Amino acid sequence: MILACKNISKSFGTTPILDKVAFHVNEREKVAIVGINGAGKSTLIKIIMGELTADEGEIIFAKGATVGYLAQHQDLSTDSTIYEEVLAIKSDIIKMEETIRRLEIDMKSATGAELERMLSSYSRLTHDFELKNGYAYQSEVIGVLKGLGFTEEDFNKKVSTLSGGQKTRVALGKLLLSTPDIIFLDEPTNHLDMESIAWLETFLVNYSGAVVVIAHDRYFLNKVVSKVVELDNTKATMFEGNYSDYAMKKEQLRETMIRHYLNQQREIKHQEEVIAKLRSFNREKSIKRAESREKMLDKIDRLDKPVTVNDKMHIALEPNIISGNDVLTVTDLRKSYGSLTLFDQLNFEVKRGEKVAIIGNNGTGKTTILKIINQIINADAGDVKLGAKVFVGYYDQEHHVLNMDKTIFDEIQDTYPNMDNTRVRNILAAFLFTGDDVFKLIKDISGGERGRVSLAKLMLSDANFLIMDEPTNHLDITSKEILENAINNYTGTVLYVSHDRYFINRTASRILDLTNQTFLNYIGNYDYYLEKKPEMEWRAFGNNNGYNQSDANDNILNGLRINKHLDQANKELQTSSFPQEPVSENKLDWQQQKEEQAKLRKRQNELKKVEDEITRLEARNEELEVLLADSSIYTNSSKLIEVHKEKKELEERLEVLMEQWEELSE
Repeated sequence: MILACKNISKSFGTTPILDKVAFHVNEREKVAIVGINGAGKSTLIKIIMGELTADEGEIIFAKGATVGYLAQHQDLSTDSTIYEEVLAIKSDIIKMEETIRRLEIDMKSATGAELERMLSSYSRLTHDFELKNGYAYQSEVIGVLKGLGFTEEDFNKKVSTLSGGQKTRVALGKLLLSTPDIIFLDEPTNHLDMESIAWLETFLVNYSGAVVVIAHDRYFLNKVVSKVVELDNTKATMFEGNYSDYAMKKEQLRETMIRHYLNQQREIKHQEEVIAKLRSFNREKSIKRAESREKMLDKIDRLDKPVTVNDKMHIALEPNIISGNDVLTVTDLRKSYGSLTLFDQLNFEVKRGEKVAIIGNNGTGKTTILKIINQIINADAGDVKLGAKVFVGYYDQEHHVLNMDKTIFDEIQDTYPNMDNTRVRNILAAFLFTGDDVFKLIKDISGGERGRVSLAKLMLSDANFLIMDEPTNHLDITSKEILENAINNYTGTVLYVSHDRYFINRTASRILDLTNQTFLNYIGNYDYYLEKKPEMEWRAFGNNNGYNQSDANDNILNGLRINKHLDQANKELQTSSFPQEPVSENKLDWQQQKEEQAKLRKRQNELKKVEDEITRLEARNEELEVLLADSSIYTNSSKLIEVHKEKKELEERLEVLMEQWEELSE
């Protein structure tokens, strides 16, 4: 075990964020921390790293363990180039190499004992140098930089001139090359394109140390992690397996908790009814029985009602007008910036009802295409034509459709002036804005909150063609799943740019891959794209794109194997989640159910007979009480004996009946 978190608690003011959070990380283990936005994931990591102080609890690292940490935002300020900055991580190896080279020169003129001493040092240093992979450290640095999406042309760029996302990639490269015993990564995929994320997945899976990661990329989590720590309502729960395993087990656990709660509530209600009935008999023994049951009821450890997920967005996308079949036609589109050509002679169509994803590496021009379609920027050449009765709704990742100086409430009401205050508040509540939150200025809220406002406006629009740029950015996993369902149920047309492979796999009916300044068309989801990519690129570009046919064939076979494995895994998951019982067993269950129903009806009939007899005997008992008070009876010894005898027999029978009633009532 390399890390143990013991009962970590943290509050901000009167708001508890973490309450007695406990989990551990073993050596080489890959662990995900998941939870909705605001659950305390980053807070927990900062406490572990010592950037925040816990209110209580203990963080224990293995003795001598080295620790690395990548925060969401980096502010590297240096005049070094990208290559120099990352290479500096290997300074100890570089110094060792310099010492070895100096010894090689000095040994040429040394003799005797001095030479022996130098040879001994040389032997020791070259052994250590080899153990630290010193002969390959430069290629290791270059491999990591290229894996993270930097080209050799980028290596000489000054770090101080880079964007925030590029600086984060540089910091990630330095961290990976420093090889600590445990790495903490907070949203490492945010600034990586698909190829870089795939490279990082492979790197982390094979990494010799432990990894703790916060990520909303479910495809990434499925590939990398073997344990999930969920933060929910200030508590932590550990689940073995990847994200899909966690999601399945979480649902099973939720259903079990609800079932146990409902069963206990039924039992409590039943006991309360039995107690009330026993008291209604108004007999000493029945009252004692009622009091005994009340004491037992008080001792029950009552389960809390499982928290229903009321922190989910409610998205209902539905067009009011049906468009023509030809929604979008793009012909010979071209766009350049200076000497950089993004795309040339780009041609594609989008038909009604399609869900089309545009993918490609960072900087290839995906967002530019959406902006050209929405007439935000002009193309250098080409034609964009919308079909008949097409109404566009645009969601841009920079949220330019929002007025930063307006409140959330005014942004919605000003866009849709016919909506009254109550309707506006109800819509905003569906997107998790309640109370005074609706009066926050848009410039003061987070990227995720701005995304929810944009989605609210999109839902209210009359659009039948949604154009979306990175719609899942800043959304937590729960919100992504809700958006996926909304898009899948949408009867209009969707064109979107995304790097969220899980989202693409769930929603896309077609993928356009922007590569080498043109589109490659894949009629399927992301798994289909992975399978067909090598074959399609070979057909489109051949050796000009660095492929050879044997490599392409190998990649195709690997893709088929991967998808065969995924299909088998999905079948196993479906089988485990929804067991298909043989017909004979179903018939047997039906017979058993009929028998149980018959037994239940019989017990109910018996219970009714017992209750009727108790009622009749109680009424007779009251009559006997009246007779015992009658002077004509208590002065007549034979009559008195007769009444007493009947009363005694009646009360004995009542005791038997009440025991039968209690037994049957259970």
